[in-house]
Amino acid sequence: MAEITSNTVLRGVRENIELRTADGLTLVGELALPADRPPRATLVTLHPLPTAGGFMDSHILRKAANRLPELADLAVLRFNTRGTKSPRGTSDGAFEEGIGEREDVAAAMRFVAERGLPNPWLLGWSFGTELALKYGLEHDIRGAILLSPPLHRAGADEVAAWRDAAPELVIVVPEFDDYLRPAEAAERFAGVPRAKLVAVDGGRHLWVGEKQVQRVLNEIVAAVGTAATPLPTAVPDELLAG
Repeated sequence: MAEITSNTVLRGVRENIELRTADGLTLVGELALPADRPPRATLVTLHPLPTAGGFMDSHILRKAANRLPELADLAVLRFNTRGTKSPRGTSDGAFEEGIGEREDVAAAMRFVAERGLPNPWLLGWSFGTELALKYGLEHDIRGAILLSPPLHRAGADEVAAWRDAAPELVIVVPEFDDYLRPAEAAERFAGVPRAKLVAVDGGRHLWVGEKQVQRVLNEIVAAVGTAATPLPTAVPDELLAG
């Protein structure tokens, strides 16, 4: 058995992809799929703030793509929003404070539909949660998972829109978040009583450390429901990539 560590990559089919926005931009990304079976659900990931170092390889999203196709039968779509750079490449355009990025979310959801990827969920982290809250209900999604939502660009109206909407809403808030801690999050999301708020003891905004990564990935899989949790922390050697 091989212990799962921060650098572990499990087997899967990984494809570099490009998304085309309605306003003429090309966004770079990657689609990760299970190695030998169809996915049961899809994570469309929305990364943290690019002007603060967020990109498609931000570690929680990268580790989700490295592990969850194998451990939870998930397709994981990652991409750089407009103007964002990563080792995969640089997406066209420039950062637009979450406004023009509406078209980036739409491009990702068109890709999901065109590929026939099943049961899409938005997975937003920090700035990505703002995009999920603001634009998620414009698309056919099963739900949204919000990691460390700051609620800076998404306000009370965007939150209230989820009150009677069909998609599920799961909010994962670290105890020591830099922007929104569990007690305040409970107040800010009180208008959506069906939302599930998960307070993570000892957690911080950036979810640093393998213990925090495991907790977050378990909450993601528990929300989507494609595998039992807790996820394994070691796997047979034959499940490692390469």
